[in-house]
Amino acid sequence: MALDPRFGLVARRTKASLPLEIVSLAEFSAFRRNLRPETRAFLEAVGYQPRHGAPVALPDERGGFDRFLVVRDPKESVFELFGGLALRLPAGDYHLLTELDPAEAREAAIGFGAGRYRFDRYLSKSKNERARLQLPRSADVREVERTLDAIYLARDLINTPTNDLGPSELAAAARTVARKYRARVTTVVGEKLLEKNYPLIHAVGRASADAPRLIDMRFGSRGKEIVLVGKGVCFDTGGLDLKPASAMKLMKKDMGGAAHALALASMIMAAELPVRLRVLIPAVENSVSGTAFRPLDVLESRSGKTIEVGNTDAEGRLILADALAAAGKPDLLIDFATLTGAARVALGSELPALFTNDDALAGLVLEASEELDDPIHRLPLHAGYRKSLSSEIADLNNISDGPYGGAITAALFLEHFVEDGVPWAHFDVMAWNLRSRPGRPRGGELMGVRAVYRAVERFLSASSNESATGRARARRS
Repeated sequence: MALDPRFGLVARRTKASLPLEIVSLAEFSAFRRNLRPETRAFLEAVGYQPRHGAPVALPDERGGFDRFLVVRDPKESVFELFGGLALRLPAGDYHLLTELDPAEAREAAIGFGAGRYRFDRYLSKSKNERARLQLPRSADVREVERTLDAIYLARDLINTPTNDLGPSELAAAARTVARKYRARVTTVVGEKLLEKNYPLIHAVGRASADAPRLIDMRFGSRGKEIVLVGKGVCFDTGGLDLKPASAMKLMKKDMGGAAHALALASMIMAAELPVRLRVLIPAVENSVSGTAFRPLDVLESRSGKTIEVGNTDAEGRLILADALAAAGKPDLLIDFATLTGAARVALGSELPALFTNDDALAGLVLEASEELDDPIHRLPLHAGYRKSLSSEIADLNNISDGPYGGAITAALFLEHFVEDGVPWAHFDVMAWNLRSRPGRPRGGELMGVRAVYRAVERFLSASSNESATGRARARRS
């Protein structure tokens, strides 16, 4: 199988490939004692101290090159180790001398590919000379490929500025993903949103020159129905409650939820999971013009609930409300959104917040998060805060009546538009790395989706087992 060359992973060893050996920090002393005296002398001469992730070239008996050595601290993840090596190794091809188990091989390959990512679309000259790694033998090639495809898709979408990724271009990107997997896409645009009963999406996006739209992708015809919803605010000025310049600077990333939903959808479709998948992306630009919606406007939603606009900068939850209502009653409903600064205050920029009405679903997600080192933290849907969203003249206000618990009240607002009995998970994500880390360069980022994909796999497996048990009981009776 030919992997995307951007990932820097090659299926076969090239003639010029250089050997790479990984040694545990705890085993380094014994490893060093077994080296040739000349090699030990070399390490002493250069003052080498074993440090996690830092490669060193070892000489052979003739003074030439023997192999690269990398020391690993077992407390650190394999993903981050290889994500760092993608940048630290000199340009060239490498192959592992160290055997990895399948899980480690997967993380090594995904980490290396993720660490190689560069958003160079607008550079006149791109530095293409970087290290490449032979895919570890025990790695699942298809899993590596679909994961890196998803990571690169999301990062590219989030990093692209709004002059090249408005609502219409986001819809085109969704169609490109759909064509790849033979999915079907329909789009409701502009005034037709009112005809099709998506009034909140229309209200938020109508001030922009690029008309608002609802992107609706469908894949598969059998199995459980899973609906993914992604917030697609391609730029957020704050509307008439205008953001200050410092807060507006990163708002090209406010469609990060849509990028997450498309990335997860691509993984599900690439794996051909037995599902009926639907992806709903309300795509808008929250702009300022004579047609912009106003503070204290009362808007009707698709569900019939009326909403008083306490703040036009709380627009993401409005468009999500129509999309969540359109989802109906699937077997599983998941949404992603760059929704609140409050979630970042609570958890920081690197830890997505999970809200869910289903403890079993939370267990699946958090277990996968721990296994894959894909951080997610659960916050409560505290029912006592629901009253803070009340309005004297409408069914709901789109903001709470106080400054506290903003991520929770935003999630509680969304819950009003989820049908009773539907297992639902809401992810409030940053979708951006404020600093570069191994495997996670500064800029747009896919957060938590690897864990969510694993949770979806296990949700489907558990559902299948329950169905099989039910059929067996029916036959016995």
